[in-house]
Amino acid sequence: MRSADPRIAPRRQYGSPVPETDLLVATLNLRNIADRWPERIALLLADMAALQPDVIGLQECVFAVQQDRVLGAAGEGRYETRRGWAGRPEYGNAVLGKAPLTLGEGARVDLGRNRSALRVPVALPGGGSLHFVVTHLHHLPPDEAVREEQAIQLVEWLRPDAQPLVVVGDFNAEPVEAAYRVMQEAGFRSAYAEANGTEPEVTWPSGIQAPGIDTDGEPGCLDYIWVRGAIKVATATLAFDRPAPEDPTLYPSDHFGLAARIRVGA
Repeated sequence: MRSADPRIAPRRQYGSPVPETDLLVATLNLRNIADRWPERIALLLADMAALQPDVIGLQECVFAVQQDRVLGAAGEGRYETRRGWAGRPEYGNAVLGKAPLTLGEGARVDLGRNRSALRVPVALPGGGSLHFVVTHLHHLPPDEAVREEQAIQLVEWLRPDAQPLVVVGDFNAEPVEAAYRVMQEAGFRSAYAEANGTEPEVTWPSGIQAPGIDTDGEPGCLDYIWVRGAIKVATATLAFDRPAPEDPTLYPSDHFGLAARIRVGA
């Protein structure tokens, strides 16, 4: 495994003081419309309606069938969405923000290999703001060096950003990989590890059984919520992790999601 890139500077403090605001943030790889999508959608809607995160980042979102907007319509919250394509215009990453939060215009960066990241300014109701970022790194298990380089591109893109930052997504990298270390050395903290002392053992695969299921790689922790700056993590849990009541082979996605309660400005 390669050492961290010398372009990554030592840790420093990020973010200026803002009024304290409590938020529930989340991430989920939707697995596009593969793997029993017509059956999975009911589970996704039920869990989204129950969770009602303030901000959620989605990966493998198919814009052509409005997956982000369909999820945003679950439950009582009113959501707006921002999109960043990856590989093709009708597919990629999305950010959903629940009123009274207000989303600014998103900025997208290409990370190569049909991957990208989307950064969205989020105006907080009590004043102040944060930037919410969603990404999805290269997936082939042997290509750790590719993920490391993509993580380096990501943190270089975010380096000048003085706002409190939340970066979520499917990194396709376990905690022992260089991509994980790149995030740490750029000043990011894993919300789940900070709240629980360690990462979850598994976020992929969920346990879903389907004809087209991806079988590359061993089960492990691939999904993260990273924070940087004036953000305190209260709790972090798995989300979208319940099978169908009468079918233990059916899950909302092939990944589990994550959710974290944070305090911005703490």
